[in-house]
Amino acid sequence: MISRRELANAIRALSMDAVQKANSGHPGMPMGMADIAEVLWNDFLKHNPANPHWANRDRFVLSNGHGCMLLYSLLHLTGYDLTLDDIKQFRQLHSRTPGHPEFGETAGVETTTGPLGQGLANAVGMAIAEKHMARQFNRDDFPLIDHFTYAFTGDGCLMEGISHEVCSLAGTLGLGKLIVFYDDNNISIDGDVDGWFTDNTPMRFESYGWHVIPHVDGHDSEAVRKAILEAQAVTDRPSILCCKTVIGYGAPSLAGTHETHGAPLGDAEIEATRKNIHWPHAPFVIPDKIYQSWDAREKGHIREEAWGKLFSAYQKKYPDLAREFLRRIEKRLPENWKDVAAALIDEMYQKKETMATRKASQICLNHFSQTLPELMGGSADLTGSNLTNWKGVKTFSKTTPEGQYIHYGVREFGMSAIMNGMALYGGLIPFGGTFLTFSDYARNAVRLAALMKQRVIFVYTHDSIGLGEDGPTHQAVEHVASLRIIPQLSLWRPCDTVESAAAWQKAIEHAGPTCLLFTRQNVPYIERAEHQLKNITRGGYVLIDCNGVPEMIMIATGSEVSLAVQAAKQLMQEGVQVRVVSMPSTDVFLAQDEAYQEQVLPKNISVRLAIEAGVSMFWHQFVGSQGRIIGIDRFGASAPAKDVYKDCGLTVERILAVSKEMLSQSCIEKV
Repeated sequence: MISRRELANAIRALSMDAVQKANSGHPGMPMGMADIAEVLWNDFLKHNPANPHWANRDRFVLSNGHGCMLLYSLLHLTGYDLTLDDIKQFRQLHSRTPGHPEFGETAGVETTTGPLGQGLANAVGMAIAEKHMARQFNRDDFPLIDHFTYAFTGDGCLMEGISHEVCSLAGTLGLGKLIVFYDDNNISIDGDVDGWFTDNTPMRFESYGWHVIPHVDGHDSEAVRKAILEAQAVTDRPSILCCKTVIGYGAPSLAGTHETHGAPLGDAEIEATRKNIHWPHAPFVIPDKIYQSWDAREKGHIREEAWGKLFSAYQKKYPDLAREFLRRIEKRLPENWKDVAAALIDEMYQKKETMATRKASQICLNHFSQTLPELMGGSADLTGSNLTNWKGVKTFSKTTPEGQYIHYGVREFGMSAIMNGMALYGGLIPFGGTFLTFSDYARNAVRLAALMKQRVIFVYTHDSIGLGEDGPTHQAVEHVASLRIIPQLSLWRPCDTVESAAAWQKAIEHAGPTCLLFTRQNVPYIERAEHQLKNITRGGYVLIDCNGVPEMIMIATGSEVSLAVQAAKQLMQEGVQVRVVSMPSTDVFLAQDEAYQEQVLPKNISVRLAIEAGVSMFWHQFVGSQGRIIGIDRFGASAPAKDVYKDCGLTVERILAVSKEMLSQSCIEKV
């Protein structure tokens, strides 16, 4: 009979061999947490290696993602589509075993982890989604959604500030299906953590309202098993198992030291480890009996088959609910979606209202929430400013998990990473709001949303110096440009109510993350012809045009579009041929075909002026070497919005002066 320790040693062997072959990686954590992982995956984890996307699977998140060879070993041994050759290609170009787990690259990897603490936050998001979806779809005798979310974390995850943000909230929300394993090995990259991390972790989590199981021997399988059973039995709050382990367990000379954290053990130490753990097999050799003991395919098939029968009976009794469930987990929008979106744009077009685009955004939410029950919104303690709630929405809480609105508190980073977890879970379209300037707090979660191509909507209001009196600490200047340069992230900065509706439509349709930037201050409705409406969703379009060939083109976004329109109209009265292009989304515009881009921005029109209340450097690609940019390459000031705009040079008068200077210079050059 194969012992538990032998099964765990298979993880240790694969991990140290793969790291050694790659001459790069982190063997210490996989070797230290192998015994815990063996108990969890063999005795408790509900999953099906043949179908990593089974809706009712347990979610397993490796927050301390540097130890990814632990996860790759588990996936390989239990029967996922991850071969021994894949293990041998650890950390190599385009392999399915990258240096940190990447969602979409490896079957069974639930989320991209490595930036510490974010996996833990993703797990909180998954647990929120599980609690919400269970309340929405489960019925008596039909526990359609009934599973746990498990997360492995280390000292580094708990040192990161995001761990406080999300664990505090998880306790408040009573996420009883969330179980976290804390790898308490007392070691980080710099050595023994006693010099910089002496928190009383059990007391810390007790204060959050968690169920805490302290002093679990992480190398005692029976102790781990009992702790998991205890955690599963506590359903009104999340649980943390504080597991004492030895990093690099089994390595005779290096175990318990930081040398095992992020470097290969070396051939001599690996050979000594093999003898020490009684593993006589050659590198990358796993005996058949151990493979057979680990293989979870049959058990997974039986579990999913049983769930499938439950779902079939559910379909017969609740056909409408079943159809809605499938639509949502398959990320399909309702059949009438295009009509719903078009109706809102037409409504905004007919009303022609002057208002702040943050208010227009709330109108969009009121409209779309009637069709999209999967919308799950929230705000980082700025609901009344972000206007991210909608009529009749119920708050998600410990006792009302059916609610669709989350009060995240002042937790911008935590909110954003939690939303990533909710999107990864499926069945939901998460969005959350804060001021644009505070996107800095959340940037790494925004980046990971883009890396994973998750449909997460980041609502950023107070998008410029237009917020006025709160001053430069709150006035976004560099933020629009810095978000635009993140690959695979879409960004919209609409100028009025109609563009706001189009922006929300595109964000909901986008198979990836979107930033929606809205004003605090009122902005005027911009008149446009009905035939122009369809071009808004192309990211950039001709808003105001002259009768002949333009002598110059103005490009603007957001609240500055109205300034460009006013200036252009005055120039046209003076006989100048001017075109105004509104470009609410540069990335969407640049994704259009070349013919459309040429139609909007003809290459032969070199006199171009870009206008935006933000840093100027981004716009050079649109105006070219002969163009000019009116932006803000400094911080703002504390004063009423109109005064700040004037102080920063964003006025119709300045646009006119710069335009005339450019046109004059162009005439000289032509002569």
